[in-house]
Amino acid sequence: MIDLEGKAAIVTGASAGIGRATAKLFARAGAKVVVAARRQAELESLVAEIAGQGGGAFALAGDVSDEAFAKELVERAEKHYGRLDVAFNNAGIHGEEGPTTDISLDGWNEALKVNLTSAFLAAKHQVPAMLKQGKGSIIFTRTFVGYTVGFPEVAAYAASKSGLIGLTQLLAAEYGPRNIRVNAILPGAVETAMFEAANETREQQAYLTNLHALKRVGSPDELAQAALYLASDASSFQSGTAMLVDGGLSITRT
Repeated sequence: MIDLEGKAAIVTGASAGIGRATAKLFARAGAKVVVAARRQAELESLVAEIAGQGGGAFALAGDVSDEAFAKELVERAEKHYGRLDVAFNNAGIHGEEGPTTDISLDGWNEALKVNLTSAFLAAKHQVPAMLKQGKGSIIFTRTFVGYTVGFPEVAAYAASKSGLIGLTQLLAAEYGPRNIRVNAILPGAVETAMFEAANETREQQAYLTNLHALKRVGSPDELAQAALYLASDASSFQSGTAMLVDGGLSITRT
């Protein structure tokens, strides 16, 4: 098993889905974890679950697009654990959907704020903390949408998530000489509440499932394994990448 012993990590969007699975996996691998999301009760249950498995975690509820919250997450990690080694910036939203000409400016701005501006704010405060340790790994959750596949009626989502590729590459180039690695994970469809909300009928879910080469959607635990790899020294020569973890969706034409 990949080892994160002695490392401290931040995981956002940790109340459910990929973030929750990743926080638990990081803790099992030996990391001390700061878990963040909007929902306090769900975070507290996650902390209790991690503690019950012998791990260490504490929760901080807030809005990742608020710079004060992004800063506080890093400060809490340093106060409680004395360091910050890994950050999995996973929080995001689908945002307003529909024909591009019908998307409101408020809907557009909300998606960019939560999906892209929050990533900038996270890195702005996470990088200095990692530089104190002489190394670090920052991971963003992106999507295949707007990268290998153009899906209609999700303009704000696609644009905001696509912007993360540029930010990932810029940060990797800017801080690579100081041993900070920055990568993005690009999931396919993953069996989460967000997936079910976006695909309410069996027909919709079957259609999207069939787009994958593996003819199934992923699980949060499978995406957590990819995040663990990028967080660890197993990926020590990997930086600036957009790593597809999409079940072959991007290459399937059948």
